[in-house]
Amino acid sequence: MISERIKRMTPSATIELEGTVAELEAQGVHVIGLNAGEPDFATPDNIQAACERAIAAGKTKYISVTGIAELKKAICDKLLRDNNVAYDPARIVVSTGAKQALGNAVMAICNPGDEVIIPSPCWVSYVEMVKLADGVPVIVPTDPETFQLDIAAIEKAVTPKTRAVMINTPNNPTGAVYTRESLQRLGELAIKHDFYIISDEVYEKLIYEGEHVCVASLSKEIYERTIVVNGFSKAFAMTGWRIGYSASPRDVARAMASLQGHTTSNSTTFVQWAAVEALTGGEDTIVAMRKEFDERRKYLLQRLRAMKGVTCPEAKGAFYLLPDVSFYYGKKADGAVIKDSFDFCKYLLDDARLAVVPGAAFEAPKTIRIAYSNSLANITEGMDRMEKALAKLH
Repeated sequence: MISERIKRMTPSATIELEGTVAELEAQGVHVIGLNAGEPDFATPDNIQAACERAIAAGKTKYISVTGIAELKKAICDKLLRDNNVAYDPARIVVSTGAKQALGNAVMAICNPGDEVIIPSPCWVSYVEMVKLADGVPVIVPTDPETFQLDIAAIEKAVTPKTRAVMINTPNNPTGAVYTRESLQRLGELAIKHDFYIISDEVYEKLIYEGEHVCVASLSKEIYERTIVVNGFSKAFAMTGWRIGYSASPRDVARAMASLQGHTTSNSTTFVQWAAVEALTGGEDTIVAMRKEFDERRKYLLQRLRAMKGVTCPEAKGAFYLLPDVSFYYGKKADGAVIKDSFDFCKYLLDDARLAVVPGAAFEAPKTIRIAYSNSLANITEGMDRMEKALAKLH
């Protein structure tokens, strides 16, 4: 029998779609994939070389659960340099991707029945992580025009059972970059009501307008209530390497290390040496990648806003847009009615061979998520296909 915990979990829509696209490609069907949440750039050469050197040097053995000392020092240096927050290595836990760090955090602080507030639209895994910890996800919408945090709505949702608020800035799927003012107000709420802020900052290097603010940097009191999560997947195009980290209060870090010690133990040893190189080898590749993403962002936004019935807020970070396509709900093509975002995405995949993700998976049912982590040529072709497909609906 399958556990009730797993039965309550909803499978990841993004991962399932990636599997569907892969199957179609294997059959020889050319699909334009604007669904994947990973950079289409190669991992920088210096990082690859550092990994090869580590393997050649025999750095392939078990190590401390929380990571090698060299990487934890590099992470502390990075947090101080980039985010103006000082951590000692005892507060750092290196994990098998930022996703594991987030899951560790929720498991470490939540008892059954504890509530975690999640501003929406939100990444598909947040809700399921809370459910897997036997917690209660509390969805609170952001501002519908800007996708900025609605602090009044968050405070209204706080109860004696609130254990944390989980945020992501820059945000997947909206591309919103939360303002310093809103993060300050959220931090003050955390102090007032004594809850944690779990801050997923994995897209911090991909900002086109505005600034990235680490909420832990805003005051000592907020710092002690914040669990900062970051990783290497997005900034360094290291999605398959599976390496991330958390920086948190000492008792939380110890709890996360204990949990990880009984699940995966240390993340891959030689990959950690590659991560040291990523943090110390300069950011020229990040600058070039960000410039390319920005050009795609502007082009995609212009194309979407020119389509009949489609509205799309501007994104200031990450590499996603979240257009509202609900104008087409209730319309038909070949006798089939498009009822929701799942139907809409299925129609685009079937008719246009274009893969995008249903917004309902992100708690945004009127929308679809489009990733511009693909070449400008493919984005252009994808938008051409989408325009033709929408023209057939009536």
